Amino acid sequence: MNIKQRTIKAPVSISGSGLHTGEKVTMTFNPAPENHGYKFRRIDIAGMPVIDADVDNVTDTSRGTTISQNGASVSTIEHVLAALVGLEIDNVLIDMDGPETPIMDGSSIQFVEALTQVGSTDQEADREYYHIPYNIHYSEPDRKVEMVAMPLDDDYRFTCMVDYNSQVLGSQHASISSITEFVDSIASCRTFCFLHELEMLLKHDLIKGGDLNNAIVVVDKKVDEEELNHLAKLFNRKDIKVAPQGILNNIELRHQNEPARHKLLDMIGDLALVGVPLRGHIMAARPGHAANVAFAKKIKTLIKKERSRKHFKVYDPTMKPVYDTEQIMKILPHRYPMLMVDKILELTKSHVVGLKNVTMNEGIFQGHFPGTPLFPGVLQIEAMAQTGGILVLNTVPDPENYITLFLKIENARFKDKVVPGDTIIFHCNLLAPIRRGIAQMKGVGVVGERVVVEAELMAQIVKQTKTEEA
Repeated sequence: MNIKQRTIKAPVSISGSGLHTGEKVTMTFNPAPENHGYKFRRIDIAGMPVIDADVDNVTDTSRGTTISQNGASVSTIEHVLAALVGLEIDNVLIDMDGPETPIMDGSSIQFVEALTQVGSTDQEADREYYHIPYNIHYSEPDRKVEMVAMPLDDDYRFTCMVDYNSQVLGSQHASISSITEFVDSIASCRTFCFLHELEMLLKHDLIKGGDLNNAIVVVDKKVDEEELNHLAKLFNRKDIKVAPQGILNNIELRHQNEPARHKLLDMIGDLALVGVPLRGHIMAARPGHAANVAFAKKIKTLIKKERSRKHFKVYDPTMKPVYDTEQIMKILPHRYPMLMVDKILELTKSHVVGLKNVTMNEGIFQGHFPGTPLFPGVLQIEAMAQTGGILVLNTVPDPENYITLFLKIENARFKDKVVPGDTIIFHCNLLAPIRRGIAQMKGVGVVGERVVVEAELMAQIVKQTKTEEA
């Protein structure tokens, strides 16, 4: 059964302070159209620049995840994105009047509550998942980070382990068997830090929005009363003690393994930057924002490769062609050894698909790298041009009386080698309607699933003169 994309029913706002900047910010979630995804809009900046929640826009992961685009940035976005993923909301435009999302209580729960308050609604378009096709690994041996995404057809599952070599925190595990468990099991789990990290951040004036109500502080060293009194003064509290669990007594744990659950929350938010909803099982040991983002980039790269392959229809070289070689020679003036198209497999008013078999018998290989035969790139372009010529000549009733002159070749790229035994499938598509016999086309040559050549071509059909016909 197809699942529909989803957005929220009405705008909803939430306000608070950024953890690191301390700046007050109001964040408004707005409904968005189908296939919009998650975007942030800085309404406090002239022109209100929009920042796509995309892993390619990540510019910092040192104290949370920051994205930048169009001259603007938004930081600490992971808790917000986790809430949207956990509620399975696909399309939202998030307005912000500051550079950092509000930290709230250090978890996603208040974002979840605000979004739940207004509710969500199904849209017309289907949600298109990316199904993890096989085990995808990522590791950072120096930090003992291990991450793997494994196939799982019908859900989004997470398993997370943290181990900070701390007697207080120790090793912790957290997991959910379905993304539907996020709201009840993960959303309320708050961020945490060690006391020595807190002191360093305070020293460098990096947690201006921290008030000890939005983080679990793990006490990983002996602390005297003087230091506790100093912290109490900094955070305007009467009394700070170390609780029996080895954390500051500013808050009580919501779960015994709340730190591990929060790391899982961060993973969900950071992996939202892949840009498409996922189906699979994500397992991670000692993850962090930098590793999450690197892993997300690896998954996105795989998605882009697969989508580029799927863009091209797969053709059976033995299928009955639209034109065979003899029919092609009735249209094109080229002959051996310069006839570079063996078959036309598909032909419409706007695109053509041609086939070129590369064989060792071709005379070119006598002189072109005879010890390591490669089909020359210039001849790949010629074969593409001849395929496109069929498309252009198909617009006149007597193509045998015309020739195709190529006026321009731009953005030619040779992406992989072509060798004897390869069959190149050329796809040529019009970039604009043909006017006055002039056509602009985008051509791509594919061997199997490999794109080997691409270029943009401009051609004009010209009626042959008697001299040319002779």
